[in-house]
Amino acid sequence: MIKAAALGTVPHGFLGRRGGVSVGPVAGLNVGLGSADDPAAVAQNRRLAADSVLPGAILATCYQVHSALCVEADAWPDAERPHADALVTDRAGIVLGVLTADCAPVLFADVQAGVVGAAHAGWKGAFTGVCEATVDAMEALGARRERIAAAIGPCIAQKSYEVDEAFRARFLAQAAGHDRFFIAGREGHHHFALEAYVADRLAEYGVGVVEGLGLDTYDDEARFYSFRRATHAGEADYGRQIALIGVG
Repeated sequence: MIKAAALGTVPHGFLGRRGGVSVGPVAGLNVGLGSADDPAAVAQNRRLAADSVLPGAILATCYQVHSALCVEADAWPDAERPHADALVTDRAGIVLGVLTADCAPVLFADVQAGVVGAAHAGWKGAFTGVCEATVDAMEALGARRERIAAAIGPCIAQKSYEVDEAFRARFLAQAAGHDRFFIAGREGHHHFALEAYVADRLAEYGVGVVEGLGLDTYDDEARFYSFRRATHAGEADYGRQIALIGVG
């Protein structure tokens, strides 16, 4: 269980692949319903993960589509997950979860208001405003952005995230200052700092405290699943880890 200092005693955790019952290429705590893993193993892993943060709580996750959509969590069955990439709640007994395998998981809490949120921020979701949408949804439940603490969990680090010139141009068109999130790589390519970009968007939106954990999913195979690493290795499948938060 990886904790963020910014979230204090709020029930939360960033989990990797350690523990769990899955075997083979996705061995460990694979929680991905879309993987080729044994569905019974995935279900057991999801229960283990949720109970590690809020024992007995209902786990709410989305059918993630790399969007900027945020929804208020409810006790929906896994088969009826809404297509979205962020959730919020002010209800006890529900633990919010977002799945990642290189994208940035972001957990949010306004302790005073008793409101929490979780966002799956890949480059596309971050670019189109999934974190800002989460803040807006939390404020609709009574939170205030200057009181919100946000923690950015394990994701692909800049040194591991090579992108092409067209990718960089998209971000520079959004704001010329975004050049600071790129460093030169091999000819025609750059390395993108996803965590720093997400942190900057949160700070610019007025979030009170922003913490980045600086953990690279690509570089630590024993600890984390990574889509990009699995792709580079020619593996047939990849696991997903989960970040969780609930109302204490």
